Amino acid sequence: MEQPFSTSKVTVEYFDPHDVFKLLAPGLVPRLPLRNLHWQSHAGPLRSIDTLHIELVSAGDDNSAASPIPSPPASQQLDSIASRDDGFQTHIGATLSSDAVDQTANRNSTPARRHQIPGLRRTPYLKVLLVRCDDNDSYKSHVRQEIRDWIKSNTPPSGSKRNTAENHDAFEWLVVHVVIPNTAAATQPRDSGSLSEKSSATRWRPGSSTLLEKMKSDFNTSSKSAADRVAQIRIGVNDVPYDSLPRVVPAVPSGYTETEQETENSWTDLVSKFRGLILSSFDSRVSQYEDDIKEKDAQRSLPGWNFCTFFILKEGLARGFESVGLVEDALVGYDELSVGLDMIVQDQTSTGSRSATNALLSYTDELKQIALKAKSAIASAEYDDEDEMVDLQSSQAEGAQPQDPYDDIPISSTKKPYRDLIVANNVSVFDFRCYIFARQISLLLRLGNAWSTREELLAKLKEQQQSILHGVAPRAPPPKQKENEHEDLTMLAEICRRTLEFIPSLSQVMRNDVFAALSDMAKADGDTTTAASQADPLISEVVDNLVASCAFSIAQQILAQTSTKALPIPETVLTSPDAHEPKSAIPEPKTMMHPARSSSLAIRTGGSANVGRPPPSPNVFPGHQSGHSDGGPPSPFLKAGLEELAARRAELYILSRNILAECGKKRGWNDGWANVSVVGESTMVDMVDIDLGDDERSTANDEHIKSNEIVVSNFGIDSKLLKTALDNTNDFYRLYETLTDKALRHYTVADHTHSVHTSMADIAVLKYHLGDYGSASGFFWRTTPFFGESGWSLVELSMLVMYSRCLEKLQRREEYVKVMLKLLTKAAAAERDRQEWKSSFGRRKIDIDYPDSDAIKGFLGDLLTVTKTLPNELRIPLSSFLSTVEVDGPPEYHQGQDGISLGLKINSLLVDNLKVDNAKVRVTAAGSRPAKEIWFELAKPVTVKPGRNKLKLHSNHTIPGSYEIAEIDVTASNLRLHHEREVGQPLDRATDTIRNPNVVIYHRADTLDVRLHASKHIQLDRNNTVDIEVDAGWNNLTSAEIRVKAATGGLRLLTSEAKCIASSVDFSKPPEAGVFHLGSVPQNMTVRIRFPFTVEQETASISIRVDVSYTTEHGTFFFSKTPNIRTALALGVNVQDVFKHDALFSRFTVSTADHSPLRLFKSELVASDVFDSDFGLPPTSPVVIFPKQPASLLYKIFRKKGVKVGPKLQKTMYLRLLYSVLEDEVESLIEVSLTESLQDTPLRPFSRLLCSAVIPHIGQGLAGHDLERAILLGAVPTTFLSSISWAKHFTGLGKAPDGTDYSQALVSFIRTWQAENPKLTLDTSIPVEPRSILIPVDIPSLTIVHTADIRLQQPPQQSQLTSPSSSPTPTVCTNQLLPAVLHLKWTRIWDTTTPPADQTDIEFSYELTPPPPQDTWLIGGRRKWHFVIPAPGDDESRHSSTPDTEAEIPILLIPLREGWLPYPAVDIREVRPYDADVASPGSGNSSAPVHFETDLRNLGETVRVIVDRARVTLSLDASGPGGGPLVLDTERRGEEGALSVGGGEGVRVVA
Repeated sequence: MEQPFSTSKVTVEYFDPHDVFKLLAPGLVPRLPLRNLHWQSHAGPLRSIDTLHIELVSAGDDNSAASPIPSPPASQQLDSIASRDDGFQTHIGATLSSDAVDQTANRNSTPARRHQIPGLRRTPYLKVLLVRCDDNDSYKSHVRQEIRDWIKSNTPPSGSKRNTAENHDAFEWLVVHVVIPNTAAATQPRDSGSLSEKSSATRWRPGSSTLLEKMKSDFNTSSKSAADRVAQIRIGVNDVPYDSLPRVVPAVPSGYTETEQETENSWTDLVSKFRGLILSSFDSRVSQYEDDIKEKDAQRSLPGWNFCTFFILKEGLARGFESVGLVEDALVGYDELSVGLDMIVQDQTSTGSRSATNALLSYTDELKQIALKAKSAIASAEYDDEDEMVDLQSSQAEGAQPQDPYDDIPISSTKKPYRDLIVANNVSVFDFRCYIFARQISLLLRLGNAWSTREELLAKLKEQQQSILHGVAPRAPPPKQKENEHEDLTMLAEICRRTLEFIPSLSQVMRNDVFAALSDMAKADGDTTTAASQADPLISEVVDNLVASCAFSIAQQILAQTSTKALPIPETVLTSPDAHEPKSAIPEPKTMMHPARSSSLAIRTGGSANVGRPPPSPNVFPGHQSGHSDGGPPSPFLKAGLEELAARRAELYILSRNILAECGKKRGWNDGWANVSVVGESTMVDMVDIDLGDDERSTANDEHIKSNEIVVSNFGIDSKLLKTALDNTNDFYRLYETLTDKALRHYTVADHTHSVHTSMADIAVLKYHLGDYGSASGFFWRTTPFFGESGWSLVELSMLVMYSRCLEKLQRREEYVKVMLKLLTKAAAAERDRQEWKSSFGRRKIDIDYPDSDAIKGFLGDLLTVTKTLPNELRIPLSSFLSTVEVDGPPEYHQGQDGISLGLKINSLLVDNLKVDNAKVRVTAAGSRPAKEIWFELAKPVTVKPGRNKLKLHSNHTIPGSYEIAEIDVTASNLRLHHEREVGQPLDRATDTIRNPNVVIYHRADTLDVRLHASKHIQLDRNNTVDIEVDAGWNNLTSAEIRVKAATGGLRLLTSEAKCIASSVDFSKPPEAGVFHLGSVPQNMTVRIRFPFTVEQETASISIRVDVSYTTEHGTFFFSKTPNIRTALALGVNVQDVFKHDALFSRFTVSTADHSPLRLFKSELVASDVFDSDFGLPPTSPVVIFPKQPASLLYKIFRKKGVKVGPKLQKTMYLRLLYSVLEDEVESLIEVSLTESLQDTPLRPFSRLLCSAVIPHIGQGLAGHDLERAILLGAVPTTFLSSISWAKHFTGLGKAPDGTDYSQALVSFIRTWQAENPKLTLDTSIPVEPRSILIPVDIPSLTIVHTADIRLQQPPQQSQLTSPSSSPTPTVCTNQLLPAVLHLKWTRIWDTTTPPADQTDIEFSYELTPPPPQDTWLIGGRRKWHFVIPAPGDDESRHSSTPDTEAEIPILLIPLREGWLPYPAVDIREVRPYDADVASPGSGNSSAPVHFETDLRNLGETVRVIVDRARVTLSLDASGPGGGPLVLDTERRGEEGALSVGGGEGVRVVA
């Protein structure tokens, strides 16, 4: 076997017989490693090799590359390798093989013997011969022969076919001509065409070739596809130190000098040849390996097939991939081998047969030795063994101290000669798995570009680079290559993931290995009684210690190998209470030294966290946990693989912590969870295993178990860190805390919120267990809310119990109360869920754990005791302690007083009794405006027991209506349970605390009542008034306070003008703003209060809220009501005035304002100081006014004699109407009938409720035509009430003592009443106090009232031409001249606004115009004229015209058409001068208009006009104009032979 070597590099062997490598190295070594290579796979796509590391090895030394510095001896090299073996390197051997054959520099020496199994020998991929040839003569004399001899001895013969073994070690060769400066070869060009013809003619013969061309011609094949195997490198004078150059005779200069570009091209050509030749040999090797593997795999089912041989063969291919940088392909190979090993082990285990070819050792000898030593140490017996004790997987002696801490690393491919053991088929399953896993880890570390791998690969190269000596100014300086220091965190995370899977499987293998070893040893000794078994506590302790130590060490090794500076671990959450506390006694080897950096990460404490992965349950020793991220908001760490790496490393820390915890359990040390009284498990009975087998066997087993005592020891634990932690409790808890803290910080980076809080909870429980209550409370505060919001209710309750005890110890009362409230609230929530699950039992299949009540019993009393010491009241939701609240039936009404009781059913979720000091319930009417609410209170303290309870709350407030529970307050000590809901919302029984919130309160018949009426007496020029009637009912009021408030927008109540009417009770105090105070009021007495009101806008109705607070011998009560009354006028009045000279005729038209008819009983126009009126005969019976049939009232108004108009005189008259509205009469009639019918029945208390439900339907059920028919027939029908659904108006009334439903009883009563009273007779008599309205009537003030009268005078032939004077309509003839007189008179008596002293003369004009059409009259005389009305002065007789001041103007009228012609119109207008100034009204020159009226006496009169012809003679022939008749003669009236007026006209026809 060979020496250990790195499989991550390609070996290039160089032969340096002329000692020129030291001249070549300064230019070659800095150009390594090779980069950016591409290889075409045989069975896949093109593969890219980023970096190809090359190890230059001299042909005379297999251990190290040749260098100017002498290599250390072989023994020192092995020690150095061992000291550097920190678990990251991939050497496969620890000692020299006996089969190794030293090679010498002599090319004629015997070649090394090849191993029969491929893959066990490291051979070069490229052999390079370094040649020095200074001139052509030397080349011809001996250099050419030397090259030929070397090719012959080191390469297979040309044209011969390589065998399989040679293909496994296929290589290429290369000849490098190193040209020394100042030699003849240095003066030659590289090829003969480099020099010009002139220069070549002087020194070279035509056609001569250079040394490079001769070498290529001699040693390169002529094939076009053959590789170029000759390269030339020229060493410059300044490339190396001068003392390193060999001494030569300077050659004659030829004039040729190589440029820097040519030098750089030569180096590029050399590197390119290196790349091509190495890939060529690699391709040959891969092809052969793949063919052999395929052949061996096909023989798997044949007898004699050996897995170990197949493993070495396939591993050789994987190592080849690794050597050229194809690490991914190498890793795939090892993964396939790992699966193959699993299949072999599984087949061996399942069949039980162990074939000679594939049998693996059942145990590992090293593990056996360690187990035996530990067992002897525990049993205090000497263990004598001639063999030297070895450590786990280590070849070092027991007494030898490791010279490097990395010697304690358990997983390393160099710990043992694994490949020798595999080839010899002498390997156990444990060693086999360890070796494969070590190789996988080394490959993954290289893929992840870990810092340890980079140092290993570059160590030799850096050593060579540091050892070479550079010249002063090299012509072609090598490029500076920058190493890639960026680590692939994804690959590092993959290492951790594989480790998490490897540790549990290896632990089981290791456990079986040790048990098998001890069992075989016992069988070999023939002692069957001492056979190792798992029931033996001594052996179990040894095995457990070995497994725990190995698993712990592996986890710590991987944590060290995957540590990286790219992982920003936040600061620790552990803070030492004492800054001067000494450091832990636990040593921190390099495996525990991880970078700790500050970070701005904040650990969340609440429910905004994600819930993608539930946290692991505490106090559980898991194997491998799932590492997927919890999901949630994007992490601030954006580097690829960072979160995954942090999560995997955190799981390794948790695994290490769990191993420590399991070891501590055996010693009685726990992490705190075991001592916690976990809620939900406190009352569980411990279960005992019962053997149902043979009684004798069970008795023997029991005796055997009793004889064995529990064994606890540290022997077998090789991990120094784990052993130190198990020495004492302080170190144990310190390491446990440290591991948990590291896991927590890694989980923080990984954004695994669940795991962060789980780790924090573990720290909190540990702190609590150790008595550090201050630190524990801080951790509990940060992590407890998370578990509740993530669904871990039992865990949260247990933590809240500990948290509360911490706060109690710390005397932090306010925080203690808050935590205790949360604890009880969570416990109550769990109890609610349990009850819901129990109620749905049979429908749900999932079994759920609920907290046990005994674990939290007694906490409520402590909480209430502490709350008494707090200054402020604590308010929490009612649902925290109570699950459901519902109304227990309808309210109960107190007999003889106005109080109400409300029953509630509540369900307590607490485990303790709750003493309730007070309870309040607010009920609110949904949708009412203004809002109505009633408070019910508990009369005395009560105790609420766990489960269902009933409470009776009382209230002295009575506000009828339908309510819903809106607010509940329960007070216990200084704790207030509060619940509030929005009324009117739909009820969700699944989530709402209040299940039945509806409460119906009705107004009983004998209780205090408030009624609101619009005043029956209305005066329009004053504010309307409203009457409030307060009925004391059965109460003897000692005092009462009445508050009124407008409930209609724009309504203003003038309560300061209020007064009590029609009552012996008066205000005890003067009325205030909206408040009336009454003194003593006896039973059944009604107090009426009247006060005016105003509205900004006319409304049909108004609402007033009336609140009555009154005191009786039973206490103080409250009643509220918001009635609505109609304030719109029930009738409308229009007036029409006609002015005459001495009187004013006013006609008042009275009509209804709505569809209801009216009955008008009496009308009166009340006189004023100035005017009086007359009316005709009044009607003998009331006048019925229908909507389409108003009533007309005509009054004659005249001015009183001798009354002078003054400012203090009342000039307004009032029209008083006494009436009644039929609809109001019908409502009153039905209400009285219902009340009387209920008088002697058990339903009498519901009379007010019944009337309030029926009255609103009257206006809706009776239309206008129904009311008209009723007033005509004198009876109103009640059939409209039969079609109404009454049940919905009487809900929530409860039942009578006999079980009768009050709602159904009221419905039946209405039906019966309607059937018995289909019609109700109306009372047609005049009521005692009818409604009245007083309407102000203002007499218009007119300055002047003119009277114009056209009087016709009798013509001389009146007796013949006109009709007798007794006829009312004069008769005249057309074109007759009618003399007439226009008589004008005036009066100022209707001017009541202008004082007599201010009245002046007023000038008017008149104009006579014929009525339309204009051709009716021809008017002669003064058609237009002006006249002046003189000022009356102080003389009252001058207010009207006299015959002396009246005008009679003669005119002549000629009718132009026959028919009934109206008199000509007289148009009188005021004459106003143009230059009039502003003056007092009434003056003639005033600019203000003068108001006047004209009374045309002839308005409506006509004059009959007839034709003035008595006889006409016509000719009927066509002699007339146009061929028509011809008028021969006419005879006018009054002529001889004419007919008299009134007789028939004559027509005489001449033929």
